[in-house]
Amino acid sequence: MNTVLVIVLLLAMIMVVISLVRGVVAFLQSTKIDLQSGEQVDATQMQLKQNKAMMARVKWQAVAIVIIAVILATAS
Repeated sequence: MNTVLVIVLLLAMIMVVISLVRGVVAFLQSTKIDLQSGEQVDATQMQLKQNKAMMARVKWQAVAIVIIAVILATAS
């Protein structure tokens, strides 16, 4: 059981890193677009993509925390 949970935890941690990198890339691209175009009133597509990536990161972090809690609960 612990082996399966550790594997799932590793997958969740990998997804956290992937979501973080995608969010940072979208942030850098949206900043470049904003600087070139001037003032921006509403959210651009890149900003929406950045927001989705960061929300995915938070979701995967929550999944990882729950898995860690289950591992700790079953260990004692």
